Amino acid sequence: MIKGEFIKSEDFPTSDDPLQLQVSFINEYFVRARATPEQMDFLWALGWRHFGNYFFRYSASHHWGGFRTVMPLRVDLSKFAPSRSQRRVGGRNRDLRVVIRDTLIDEVKKALFYRHLERFKENVPDSIYDFLSEEPAVEPCRNREICVYDGDRLLAASFLDIGRQSTSAVYAMFEPSESKRSLGVFTMLEAIRHSRELGCKYYYHGYAYREPSVYDYKKNFAGTEYYDWREGWKPFTRGESTEQT
Repeated sequence: MIKGEFIKSEDFPTSDDPLQLQVSFINEYFVRARATPEQMDFLWALGWRHFGNYFFRYSASHHWGGFRTVMPLRVDLSKFAPSRSQRRVGGRNRDLRVVIRDTLIDEVKKALFYRHLERFKENVPDSIYDFLSEEPAVEPCRNREICVYDGDRLLAASFLDIGRQSTSAVYAMFEPSESKRSLGVFTMLEAIRHSRELGCKYYYHGYAYREPSVYDYKKNFAGTEYYDWREGWKPFTRGESTEQT
């Protein structure tokens, strides 16, 4: 399949565990310039993500001063239906224009990226190329941008990988002054719509944590499944946010 340049698993000392136990966890990565749609489907189904040519998966993390259990998420598109609040987000942005096309990073998108950084309090990225390759439309796989405009003004952009039977969100950004529009959720809804148009089965919308976090909005999509690192994909229910595996 795909051979990595360097893959490792290691023990993870949990600072918030009074017994200071060593917990075995997955931390694997490799670098690859190109992957086929079928290979991308295979990797996503095993919990892998990528930023540019750097592929990774990890089952635990230290974040916000504590131990976090990572939950890869995906939406079974046959089971998705928008919630009432998601329908409101769609209605709130009915006046906007959505353009979906092969990804091309220009100065307008770079400027939006840097304005969007105002939201970050830690782990602030240096560049949009922390997430995308220099040729994002084709490397390491096909990628399309979902751009949202108010007239000619770019308000939001998200970047969607295209596999054979699946799609996967890479990164999203929006105009901070337009936060009341919930443009992050809106572009996710557009990604789901486009994924269905492509005939895909799954939409992978990234990592969240089993513990409560700022990423919990990713758990609010009907048809969401999470990846159990021991047993594979399972339907997500709200109780999963606090239970330990």
